[in-house]
Amino acid sequence: MSWFEVVVLALLQGLTEFLPISSSAHLRIASGVFFGNDPGAAFTAVSQIGTEAAVIIYFARDLWNLFVTWLRGFRDPEVRATDEYRLAWLVIIGSVPIAVLGVLFKDSIEGAARNLWLVASTLIVFGLLLGLAERFGKQVKPMGKITVRDGIILGFAQAMALVPGVSRSGGTITAGLFLGLTRPAIVRYSFVLAIPSVFGAGLFQLKDIGAGDGPSVVQMVVAVVIAGVVGYAVIAWLLKFVQNNTVYVFVAYRIALGVALLAALSIGAVSAT
Repeated sequence: MSWFEVVVLALLQGLTEFLPISSSAHLRIASGVFFGNDPGAAFTAVSQIGTEAAVIIYFARDLWNLFVTWLRGFRDPEVRATDEYRLAWLVIIGSVPIAVLGVLFKDSIEGAARNLWLVASTLIVFGLLLGLAERFGKQVKPMGKITVRDGIILGFAQAMALVPGVSRSGGTITAGLFLGLTRPAIVRYSFVLAIPSVFGAGLFQLKDIGAGDGPSVVQMVVAVVIAGVVGYAVIAWLLKFVQNNTVYVFVAYRIALGVALLAALSIGAVSAT
């Protein structure tokens, strides 16, 4: 993998990880269209360590409070009645589906699921679902009122992002809006929920870095740093954007990209594998 490709894909990872448009799809499409290859699931997973590090830095105080509250809850019954304690457990519970399914379907995720016909279809279908969630979701529930049932549903919604084109944040935001959460609440929750699973996936894939024609260890370190810096800026922008704007712009973008990719595949301009 060339340095130019590494930098381009790292920038793309940082720009798209937190938007509901699927970073894994963008990396797969960009590599197929411009570089004639597939960067592989390992590059995607490890580069996400950078973007999740950005989440930890951005939400450091909130995350520390959740962690401390979770620990205190083991010995203090009053703490166990707080929203923070429940949220900490919901993040843990919500991380289980993607971890289990990621291990069970590892071969399919790294193989058949990366077919560009499937990527194009999921971009369109889940874009439409996101639009419906924006249109019909009541958007009245703050993050502190997420229930155990909500947490489990959101965990499985996040797990759908194992298929490129779905989007980790897109699946979580879509489910959250359907569950009645406000736009700012579900966006913030999707950031926090992703931390355990993304770091776990990245660490699991570290063994594959430096093998074959993929990026070297040094290239991967640079990619992680670039993705993290860009991702931090995107977090700040998105949190402000969703305060007063709908997600329809992302819906339109997903559909347009999916249709364009289907057209390119149909005429043979891009290889599906």
